[in-house]
Order: sequence, then structure tokens, then C-alpha cells
Amino acid sequence: MRVGITGVGSYLPEHEITTADLQNQVSARLPRGLFARLTGIERRRIAAADEYASTLGLHAARTALTSAGLDPLDIDLLLFASASRDMVEPATAHILQASLGSRAHALDVTNACNSFINGIDLARSMILAGRARRALVVTGETPSRAMRLTADLAEARRSFAGYTFGDAGAAVVLEPVEHGGIVDIDSETYSEHWTAGGIPGGGSRHPRGDEHTYFAGDGHKLRGVFEKVGAGILDRVRSRTGFEHTDYAKILVHQVTLPYLDRFIEVTGVPRDRLEITVTGLGNMASATIGVQLARVHPDLKPGDRVLLIGLGGGVSLMTMVWEQS
Repeated sequence: MRVGITGVGSYLPEHEITTADLQNQVSARLPRGLFARLTGIERRRIAAADEYASTLGLHAARTALTSAGLDPLDIDLLLFASASRDMVEPATAHILQASLGSRAHALDVTNACNSFINGIDLARSMILAGRARRALVVTGETPSRAMRLTADLAEARRSFAGYTFGDAGAAVVLEPVEHGGIVDIDSETYSEHWTAGGIPGGGSRHPRGDEHTYFAGDGHKLRGVFEKVGAGILDRVRSRTGFEHTDYAKILVHQVTLPYLDRFIEVTGVPRDRLEITVTGLGNMASATIGVQLARVHPDLKPGDRVLLIGLGGGVSLMTMVWEQS
């Protein structure tokens, strides 16, 4: 059996904010244009006060189901695969499902910015195991709510990676296909670097206190880890599949900042013209990044076109997925 992606959807909140306006909202006195100069991000979308992770995911899920020609009741597995969530309990998948009107087995999958790709992998595995027939994998990311706007200079420096964020939702439908589908998956995990960045609040370590609800971390350390190990996983994919970078119609990679993306191109040799660059206009959308890119390129893909997905997530984890349009 082969399992493929048969429907794709994404959603962007209506409200857009420029990076210059965002920097003006931060209380720390910073050089004019610093955020834009260091990140290459010009603008990003921000969820409204009455929009939540499940809200963004719901819009994307409906689009993905329409794309696949399916009804919500056709789905028997729903995974909400996101770094963001509506609340600690219950699983956000149930909140989304109640609004969607499906009756699937529903649960959350979370692994920082790799959550969405991990969700696709898990859904595929459950279909192959006979535990599901059709799966809907959804992400709704609202990381902008972890940006620290009231900050002194030291706090702003620790929270800088959070100022790259933008909000978005994405979704895919997975089901058995006769041709193509997901043909290769690989992953690497380096958990010794889990302290490099994250949002510490909401769990048993820091259950309360606004101080722990902001993103904080060492962006340079994360970048250094990815530079050391990122090329190796791509070499394995090339060796296993025989596909060169030019054999892919598109290469979709998680994007944090434009300089970070430029360095990724330099280290890996991925051709820039194969990338779908979203970071300049939408920022770092956490796990929704690759989903939004996929929704943008999907209408132009032809049967037999291959797409390479490359995930980079805090923790630290890397993941690759080769998908062929059916």
C-alpha cells in the first residue's frame, strides 16, 4: 500500500503587521530597523484576539477536505499536530473536531516546529497499520502570543527569536493512493540541546506565571546545531532514493529568518529556485511553515512531481519527507 497527500489547505489571519511596527511595540530601546535588518522579515500575520490555534487549523482543515473532495465524516483519524494549542487539557484536536463536525479518533501531536511533519508521518503509519482509512492532519500556530513586548534590553535579547514569529494554519488529508505518495522518511534527534530554546510555562515545571509564557532561547546555538547535522540527513536521503536536488519540483524547508535560510542554502547546496520562500512576508510560522508552503505550490504540481520536505525543530530534531504527487 502507498499513502499519499490528497488534499491541502492553509489559512492566514487577516491582520498583518510590519516588522518595523512590531519593533515599535517592544518597550526596550533598540536601534531603528534592527529586527528587519537581522531577520530579513518584512511583515507577518497575527491572529485576532478571538482566533485561537484551533480556529486557524479549522479554516485550513475545511479547505483541505474540500481539496480532497471529502466530508468531515469521511475522516477516521484527526491529528492536531502543532507547537501551539488552545489549552493544556483537553487535546486541541477535540476542540477543532467539535467545530469541524467529524467523529474521528482525535489526538494531539507536538514536537516544536516539526509537529506537522511528525503528524503526517504518524498518520501515514496508522493507515499502513490498518488503524485508519483516511486521516486529517492539522496545525494551527499562534506563536505571536509568546512574543515578549514589555522587556528591557537583556530580556529582549533573550527573547529575540520570538520576534520572528507569525501565525498561520495548515492541513493535509492522507489516504491510500495507487501511485506516488510518501516514498521516503528520515529523522534525527539531538535531545541534549533541548534547553536551546522554547516556552517553559504551562507544564509541571512552571505551571503558573507570565514570566514563563514568553519564548526565550539561544538562536545562535540552534543554528549551530542545525549546521553541524543538517547536511548529513540530506546525504542519506540522496543515497537512499537516488534523487538529486534538481529531481524535486519543490523543496520546502522550515524558515526562521532570511539569513538563516541563506546559510541553509550555502551549507546544503539546495538550489534557491527550488525553494518556496515565505519567511520575508510571513515570518516564522512554526510548524505551519511547511504546510503553508505546500498549499502555495500544490496547485502547480503535476502527477509524478516530487517534493522534498525538510523540518527543523527545537528539541532538537530534524526530519525529511519525500512525497510524489499522485
